[in-house]
Amino acid sequence: MAGVVCCGWWAFLPAVGMVHAASDPVLHVGSKRFTESYILGEILTQTAAASTQAEHRQGLGNTAIVFEALKTGSIDLYPEYLGTIDQEILKHTTPGGIDAINRELAPLGLGVAVPFGFNNTYALAMRATDSRQRAIQRLSDLAQHVDLKLGLSHEFLGRADGWPGLAQRYHLPQKPVGLDHGIAYEALASSQVDVIDIYSTDAKIKSLGLTVLVDDAGYFPRYDAVILYRLDVAQRFPQAWHSLQQLQGGIHADDMIAMNAAAELEGKSFRGIAQSFLASSMVSGEKSREKRVGSDANMENGFWNKLFDGNLWRLTRQHILLVVLSVAAAAIVGIPLGVVAAFVPRMRQAVMAVVGVLQTVPSLALLAMLIPVLGMIGTAPALIALFLYALLPIVRNTCTGIGQVPQGLRLAARALGLKPKDCLLLIDLPLAMPVILAGVKTAAVMSVGTATIAAFIGAGGYGERIATGLALNDNQMLLAGAIPAAMLALVTQLLFELIEWAMLRTRS
Repeated sequence: MAGVVCCGWWAFLPAVGMVHAASDPVLHVGSKRFTESYILGEILTQTAAASTQAEHRQGLGNTAIVFEALKTGSIDLYPEYLGTIDQEILKHTTPGGIDAINRELAPLGLGVAVPFGFNNTYALAMRATDSRQRAIQRLSDLAQHVDLKLGLSHEFLGRADGWPGLAQRYHLPQKPVGLDHGIAYEALASSQVDVIDIYSTDAKIKSLGLTVLVDDAGYFPRYDAVILYRLDVAQRFPQAWHSLQQLQGGIHADDMIAMNAAAELEGKSFRGIAQSFLASSMVSGEKSREKRVGSDANMENGFWNKLFDGNLWRLTRQHILLVVLSVAAAAIVGIPLGVVAAFVPRMRQAVMAVVGVLQTVPSLALLAMLIPVLGMIGTAPALIALFLYALLPIVRNTCTGIGQVPQGLRLAARALGLKPKDCLLLIDLPLAMPVILAGVKTAAVMSVGTATIAAFIGAGGYGERIATGLALNDNQMLLAGAIPAAMLALVTQLLFELIEWAMLRTRS
């Protein structure tokens, strides 16, 4: 029970999420930001959707974010791996079975069930030519090659079952650099790095002819794929839960490799891959695994098809909503703060220091911290994060603009009998308005770009395409998200310039 003690502060969180979850008629399925998790999330969603309303909140960042979403009730279940639960979540030093894991998860209102039937373990891989030339076949062999460049995923670098323990077990002297898992294979193929971390069911292992190094010290535990879920799911969605249980043992390693290949190498959609697999599984469990990912899973290739798919308007609405609401809130709060900073010199440094520090907090880290605080994922934490990031330019420009108002005008206004409030509203703010508006414009343009991060916690927007493109190393999908975001930033800039032009024309 050591894991329960060290993580005891979690114990009250399920009660917070339970209230929200119990009243929601929709089964929310989560997934992490890599190909296999997207596909498994789709399989779970479509399986449940046959008997209840289900929604896939895909690409929710790394383990920390998606697990927080599960604890707080923002999602009801997601595909996970026993090794990750054991060592990364429960912080075990030795592997435990499902029964032991369930005993420790129960106080959190969570459980593990439905082993899919395959083990997707971590491993390190390198180019086969380098492996032969350097006689490197095992992980222990790496210790003799200090010059090797290791490019490891950011999550693997920080995981309890990742690089720190691996380097200690094998006495590895290398200093790895962090890479997104989606681009690591390309970096390896182009010789920018020599060794990367992989999942054993990755499709590109075979297509790139890589050598998977033998874990000769038995460092990595088994990573059997399972469902990590809230215990109330079986009561809230009995028919859907019964359907999900039928998936037990139904996905083999070769099935998963084929589905990953369909997404990463053939450009097929996650939704279509899941549909094809489930349809073929229902028809015949003996069909060839190549046929399980059929032609109906094809996603229309080509940049224009990806750009103007059926999701463009939905993503645009979500992105604009995030930007407009966050910048409006920042203006409502930031302009008064800027006024205080301008007129109260003793407060100026404190105000500017606080909004400046908020700007330096990494966006994904801030989003991850807000999830347990708010007890939810999605729009609310994204809006708060964007609001905090938008404060600095608005506060700074308001303070600067008011500071540039000639003191003589204020003295003249006071001599004419204007009260301080009237002087602020009729003299200071109107004269400072061009500078203030420039700060709001800067905040709005910055927010258009920053809002793409919101997709990692299920808030939607153009970041959904960027996250998918990163997971698949699909440059066209990346551009289908990045170009609309850039165009929206240009439109935002133009809109504010029109407002500034109108203000100058009115004054003249």
